[in-house]
Amino acid sequence: METAPHAAPLPQAFADGVFPAGCPSRTLLDHITSKWGVLILIALSEGDQRWSDLRRRAEGISEKMLAQTLKTLERDGLVSRRAQPVIPPRVDYSLTERGYELSALLVPLVAWAFDNAEDIINGVPQSK
Repeated sequence: METAPHAAPLPQAFADGVFPAGCPSRTLLDHITSKWGVLILIALSEGDQRWSDLRRRAEGISEKMLAQTLKTLERDGLVSRRAQPVIPPRVDYSLTERGYELSALLVPLVAWAFDNAEDIINGVPQSK
């Protein structure tokens, strides 16, 4: 197999690791690269946020999808949930250390998508 001129070499550990269907990394990739997973992780990279803040930030997300995404990311150890003992109830969400590590990798991806989306969606060819 010939390598493309600008191809990034995959680490040797990837050779058989991420491609098989049973690889746990595929499950995790599904969680973090879902439309809502990426947006929630990026939003939380700016600091702690409440449920309503996240709902406003991720425009179009349903309450059910926000709850499901937050639970999944919390179960994966990427998001922390802190319930405050006040009335009315207040819950704050934040990234864990591992979540911040991941968001640092996602920010450049999201920035690239933002910078290139319009041209790609409109079929504008890339200049060399």
